[in-house]
Amino acid sequence: MLTDTLYEDQRWHNTDFETLAEAAAQATLRHLALDPSAFEIAILACDDTRIADLNTEFRSKPTPTNVLSWPSSDRAAESDGAIPDAPTLPMDAELGDIAISFDTCAREAKAAGKPMQHHVTHLIVHGVLHLLGYDHIRDLDATLMEQTEVEILGTLGIDNPY
Repeated sequence: MLTDTLYEDQRWHNTDFETLAEAAAQATLRHLALDPSAFEIAILACDDTRIADLNTEFRSKPTPTNVLSWPSSDRAAESDGAIPDAPTLPMDAELGDIAISFDTCAREAKAAGKPMQHHVTHLIVHGVLHLLGYDHIRDLDATLMEQTEVEILGTLGIDNPY
């Protein structure tokens, strides 16, 4: 399996999280012409308290968020809007780690009138793209990342979340 999930919040078990995360991660890598069997991603399925602690520690933002990512290598493109560098095997087999909060995901899905499974899938795709060097700080990078997310979600039968 591409993804390895650690459950800190048991509510995630009721969402078929491992299946959703694996499908989202595999679809992301396949869309980018990467072989999912060559890579590993660790995912922490947690709650708002835990993700707020992580957000404080790593981003100096003492609030909960929906998803956080820690890439194993910096793959970001130098030019705004350029495609990030692809991981190099076998050195980059471990792509990095993702944390996702049940509370924030559930709250956001409900507020947007979306199925929780669709929102979680979107956030895992988003997190995996971060592991692969995609970002949304610069305008053209954000456009590239959102477009790529929409394309991947479309292959999974999920409507444009934007």
